[in-house]
Amino acid sequence: MSKNARILVIDDDESVRTVLAMALERKGYDVDIARDGKEAVRKTNTNFYNLALVDIRLPDMDGIELLTAMKQTTPKMVKIIVTGYATLENAIDAVNKGADGYIVKPVMMEQLLSTVEEHLKKRQEAKRYSEEKVREFIETRAKEVEARR
Repeated sequence: MSKNARILVIDDDESVRTVLAMALERKGYDVDIARDGKEAVRKTNTNFYNLALVDIRLPDMDGIELLTAMKQTTPKMVKIIVTGYATLENAIDAVNKGADGYIVKPVMMEQLLSTVEEHLKKRQEAKRYSEEKVREFIETRAKEVEARR
């Protein structure tokens, strides 16, 4: 799943957006960017993304607030906080608000790419598991209906 996954990079720092986007694109991901929370919400309302990298400090809203907003638009999207302002409090808050991961700036690119790959793989496995359960349910229901005839 990793290749061709759609990733949204949300950061108000243009250089961070550019570096992250370039590294992810080199790995084969389809990358989009957002400069602030409002743009990210607008994009997640109209586009599908498998994963979002979310800066914790954005000009128009806190990245933690953005997690909640994006949960409304794309509930199954993997959301990873990327911050230069790491504290135990905001890490706990991020996880409680739906973050799937937490990376501290300055970003070690190999760590980031590994984390992205790992989370996308987990999401794909969860999707496969859900599809398998739905298939099993349908097969069981079909047998029940057939047995009643």
